[in-house]
Amino acid sequence: MNALLRPLVALVSGLLFGFGLALSGMLDPARVQGFLDPFGAWDPSLAFVLGGAVIISTAGYFVSGRMQSPAFDKAFDLPTRTNVDCPLVAGAAIFGLGWGLAGFCPGPALASLSLGLPQTFVFTAAMLLGMVAHDRIWRKRPRPLVGAAT
Repeated sequence: MNALLRPLVALVSGLLFGFGLALSGMLDPARVQGFLDPFGAWDPSLAFVLGGAVIISTAGYFVSGRMQSPAFDKAFDLPTRTNVDCPLVAGAAIFGLGWGLAGFCPGPALASLSLGLPQTFVFTAAMLLGMVAHDRIWRKRPRPLVGAAT
């Protein structure tokens, strides 16, 4: 039963996330770029979307702290590293620059594919190419995510 429910819950969660992005207008890269331009035509709507996400995430964090295990897994996969190093800072900077220039981050980019806009396909292809290049060129071998099942 768990083997069937887990992908179904993941699909419903992804659809809900995509619907929320569409409803909030966050599939429009101009809206995201407008938020990142406080001295131009500033659009504060992303702040409300992010604020809502923080509230929901905080509630989920506190609820999960009272649970012995997640509903569809044996244990919680929590990060074990706490240090801030150069790769983390460089990755955050590259992410931020890409987000500001393109107006997309990975989740909204994938949801925006449904709109059929050419720039979305170009961004998504470049993002996927960058991920593959990172794992194949900059790292000699792909490493699993911290806490991921092997």
